[in-house]
Amino acid sequence: MKFPLFVIIFLCLISCKSEAEDSQNSNETNDTISYDKKIDIDTRGFDLEPEAKKYASNWLEFITAQNEVKKLENTTTRKVMNNATAISQIMNSLSISLPDSLRAVPVEARLNVLKTKAHLLEQYSKKQQPDVKDIDRTAKEIYLEFNNLKLQMNELFLKTLEDFEKELDEFERMEREMDSTAIEDTVENVVS
Repeated sequence: MKFPLFVIIFLCLISCKSEAEDSQNSNETNDTISYDKKIDIDTRGFDLEPEAKKYASNWLEFITAQNEVKKLENTTTRKVMNNATAISQIMNSLSISLPDSLRAVPVEARLNVLKTKAHLLEQYSKKQQPDVKDIDRTAKEIYLEFNNLKLQMNELFLKTLEDFEKELDEFERMEREMDSTAIEDTVENVVS
């Protein structure tokens, strides 16, 4: 009686182990598929205004970061994971190399956010069991924050209300001069 009971227990254990292995193989297949899935990034963004673009075109680290962020538009989670350390280093260099002409609190704040997000991405990618959702979300956030950086750079060169008032005053002065010249020409033509 002991022998058949032992055989039944043994068969149950083998069966349970087999199901666990099948489940693990299924999870590994799903992980591989999710790592190779393209990250869905909202690619609406901002272009730099001509004045901001003039300064950015001389900022090598900005151009490098922009190229790296552009790559996020058509990439997979696996590629982002493999490139996370490089992204982190690029964003760190970007933050350190900010030119004086662009140095302002809002720009520096955006650079700090970018650097932090890049470090998070690197940490998520180096985990023993990386979470696809964390990596994808952080990649999307880096893309968004880079656009916010460009927005802040554009705002540095926006005219203030005082600048608009000066331009309006100058325009009105020129218009009065043109009107007075036109009136004088009309009076001369009538008199002649």
